[in-house]
Amino acid sequence: MRFINVFGSSVGKEELDEIKTSINNQWLGMGKKVESFEKIFSERLGQKFILIDNCSNGLYLAVKLLNLPEGSEVIVPANTWVSCATAVILNNCIPVFADCDFDTLNIHYGSILNVITDKTKAIMLTHYSGYPVDVKELKEFELPIIEDCAHAVDSKINSRWCGTLGNIGLFSFDSMKNIACGELGGFTSADEYIMDMAVKSRYCGLTKSGLQASTEKNRWWEYELNNYCIKMLPNDIMASIALAQYHKLDKLQKRRKEIWDRYNEEFKIGYRIPHNIRHSYFTYFICRKNRDGLAQYLLRKGIYTTVRYSPLHLLFKDYYRGSLPVAEYFGKYGLNLPLHPNLTDNEVDYIIENVKNFN
Repeated sequence: MRFINVFGSSVGKEELDEIKTSINNQWLGMGKKVESFEKIFSERLGQKFILIDNCSNGLYLAVKLLNLPEGSEVIVPANTWVSCATAVILNNCIPVFADCDFDTLNIHYGSILNVITDKTKAIMLTHYSGYPVDVKELKEFELPIIEDCAHAVDSKINSRWCGTLGNIGLFSFDSMKNIACGELGGFTSADEYIMDMAVKSRYCGLTKSGLQASTEKNRWWEYELNNYCIKMLPNDIMASIALAQYHKLDKLQKRRKEIWDRYNEEFKIGYRIPHNIRHSYFTYFICRKNRDGLAQYLLRKGIYTTVRYSPLHLLFKDYYRGSLPVAEYFGKYGLNLPLHPNLTDNEVDYIIENVKNFN
């Protein structure tokens, strides 16, 4: 049986043409294609942006570069991917989970108020599905804000791109994202020191290497160690795909919005996007009392669905501090339906028909 996938990408000739130039140049590692994507995305955001190997490592690097004291608490949304919490733990800090808003599934200001303490040294947020978090209230806490923009490559609020709203922004360009490259991530900050350290950290903490290193002594094999860090270099093959995807992003987003609007019309859920928000339409969720039965029924019909995400406070049991009812409600009743540019109109009709037919 051929399944209708819940996530998907739209890649083809444009991506192959970009990759071909890198192969013809016999350059597969970090090079001109990485530089080109970094340049166009920096111009898009209006601040410096670099590529890294993936968003999860970027989250780790973001916490690391804040230089938080060991044992510091970092508030993390309960409804997000596991790497948000592990990034905190691997930096010898403590993730403290906050509940989410029922309508957007973004981190909830009131829940932050319930868990913030004198030990809290940073706040992490996720722009769920590409709906931007309004950080105005969060800035009242006067703490560094880390933005997980994995869903929000094309999202804005009040004319400002996600990734530029807090102190550090991280992007994902993996195989299921709006710009889909297989495995690639992005790191941005308006703080020049943080960006300088990010550049110096992504190659195992080496400041210079190869022909950049010690050329004044004619000893190019020498290098300087800036700090201790894992390797998180991007490469030109993934950047080639990213460039092709970027140049057709508007077309891809147009298709995503068409599917999102169709679901809204048919399921009568009433998601409303305010005029000051630009959404990325990464995923679409519904809630059903018999969620498991619906998911199994759809799977039998060849429709693959998923749940994004299982509540982290229930998964990271060592850091559990109490119930978070909205995250738990969605973890029990929420379901993400297929939404990606490769869906045909007939497939969308088929999905809607089967969701409605389930009793």
